[in-house]
Amino acid sequence: MTRVLIIDDEEPIRSMLKLMLERHGYEVDEAPDGMAAIGIYRQNPADLIITDLIMPNQDGIGMIIALKKEFPDVKIIAMSGGGLNKPEGYLKGAKKLGAACTLAKPIDRDEMLRAIKDVLQSPSS
Repeated sequence: MTRVLIIDDEEPIRSMLKLMLERHGYEVDEAPDGMAAIGIYRQNPADLIITDLIMPNQDGIGMIIALKKEFPDVKIIAMSGGGLNKPEGYLKGAKKLGAACTLAKPIDRDEMLRAIKDVLQSPSS
């Protein structure tokens, strides 16, 4: 079964994504921030990471940098609703750092499922 690690500081978003992915046959782990996610990934690497970019403790950008350095083939989908700026700036940064795909929040279910399928089928990034 394909494992996905969802990282978002907003519990309702994690829960919604987890439920959606489990209904489509994925096994899902969750983390509230990048720091927790790195620990979870080191112990039990997922096939795909879906991460928010703006979070407390360790944001998604810092997590992408750390994981790509340690695990260059990790597959990552980054998502953001923006913070002080529009999400495009954060998403462009995530893409440059190695995210295979970026999505602006609010997330469209079909777009997310398509992105997951595409990233999982692509060669390692």
